[in-house]
Amino acid sequence: MDLYQSLRLGLVLLTTFSALLAEDKADLAIVHRIRQEAFQNSKLMEHLFYLTDVNGHRLTGSEGYKKAADWVRKRAQEYGLENAKLESWGPFGRTWDYTKFAAHLIEPAYSPLIGFPLAWTQGTNGTLLGEPVQAILRSFEDLDKHKGKLKGKIVLIDPVRETPLLFNPLSRRFTDGDLAGVEQAPDPGAISPVFGRPSQPGTPSPLGNFRSMEELRRFRTKRAEFLREEGVLMAISNGTAGDGGTVFATSGGSHDPKTPLPPPMIVLTPEHYNRIVRLLERKIPVKLEVEVQARISEGNQDSWNVTAEIPGTRKKDEVVMIGAHLDSWHGGTGATDNAAGSAVVLEVMRILKSLHVAMDRTVRMALWSGEEQGLLGSRAYVKSHFADPAKMIPTSEHAKLSAYYNLDNGTGKIRGVYLQGNDMVRPIFAAWLEPFRDLGATTLSIRSTGGTDHLSFDAVGLPAFQFIQDPIEYNTRTHHSNMDVYDHVSRGDLMQAAAVMASFVYHTAMRSELLPRKPLPKPQPERQSGATERPSGGQ
Repeated sequence: MDLYQSLRLGLVLLTTFSALLAEDKADLAIVHRIRQEAFQNSKLMEHLFYLTDVNGHRLTGSEGYKKAADWVRKRAQEYGLENAKLESWGPFGRTWDYTKFAAHLIEPAYSPLIGFPLAWTQGTNGTLLGEPVQAILRSFEDLDKHKGKLKGKIVLIDPVRETPLLFNPLSRRFTDGDLAGVEQAPDPGAISPVFGRPSQPGTPSPLGNFRSMEELRRFRTKRAEFLREEGVLMAISNGTAGDGGTVFATSGGSHDPKTPLPPPMIVLTPEHYNRIVRLLERKIPVKLEVEVQARISEGNQDSWNVTAEIPGTRKKDEVVMIGAHLDSWHGGTGATDNAAGSAVVLEVMRILKSLHVAMDRTVRMALWSGEEQGLLGSRAYVKSHFADPAKMIPTSEHAKLSAYYNLDNGTGKIRGVYLQGNDMVRPIFAAWLEPFRDLGATTLSIRSTGGTDHLSFDAVGLPAFQFIQDPIEYNTRTHHSNMDVYDHVSRGDLMQAAAVMASFVYHTAMRSELLPRKPLPKPQPERQSGATERPSGGQ
């Protein structure tokens, strides 16, 4: 190739690259309209109110989940979205609801006790009145130690957990230094953390003394079996973290109908739990009164995702997806985990519909169930529509999905995007983030973050992204706790998140080409074994 041909080729490549950069500039006129709609006509807190205060917790399979899912479907129809439906993804397992919880210290002095029952454990069949004993059950060795000694007992199964005075705020935003660290590629030789998401300093490991999630899961199963076989009347825990009336906990038994339910299990705030232990240590008689009413369906019940869409025009068969998980745990009303993300997704669809601008590609929302039990709803959807990661034989729909965007890290504003190892989208996303620099959204991280539904899409080679969000109180106060309620949601942060997400969706729908993809992964049978399940903080 002579010099003239080299220069000519270079000019062609430069022109092509410049054209691509120009194409991926944000449409500022549309961004302005999105911001106006998101900030001046927001319906976010109305969505959040119905999902939390009205419908309550949304444990997968529960009445609260069913009511919330149906409310989303109806509201989507009211907004003019098409194909709004509850899409069954197959058997989930037994359903569990509780309709009453009351716990009291009767002797030596009366006091109401703060707590709640653990999911998939039995009710008390009336009021249970008795004297508790302490038998710490935190290891396989502990189970052997106490075998044959706990029949007919109310058992405190945890040690005292210290509740140090708080000198640092529970709520925080990412500093410039934090975001600079997130922007750096991880050390290739570093051991992968359990959580892909950033965690608060001092947050206890969800694994405790166990070496892996699988070992922890085996112990929980074995302990539930032990409690049932030993004839324990009730087990009482102090959760995995928390203080000041906050309790972090999830399940005590299994939603698998083939696994017998353990006896009633409840969790108390550590201050109240510790008081009972101190009394017992000093040989002072203690009497507790507890009632749990649980509604359990033992069949292998179906569950549903909620989907709806805005049909595209010129490229209607190509799709941009957004999602969040609608299911929650039951200690609170699942406000930051993840009614916040669900409300934002519904608001994004409302905003885009209100613009009355025809988009080239179809935009589809999906609110998932079963996320808390291992991304079950999104994994089933991906397997049905795009590919089974165990076989990696893509469907025709696989080639038509441009991107999936997920929101599931609490109430914090969007600060950027985890690229999930897809550096090809960096210049595209940088251009789309630029109009939101004044709202704090600036960071692009090559890192892969875990623990939520974008992983189901990424597992089959689809462009799937989770937004970087300010932590606020997520790991210190609300995540899987009884304080995960409406009052701990930041209205302004979620309005910002809706605007950023709507802009990303619009520009993805209007881009001349699909977003670039990473190479198709090899078949991964182990991905169907539950390995994607994040530690839930259960007991």
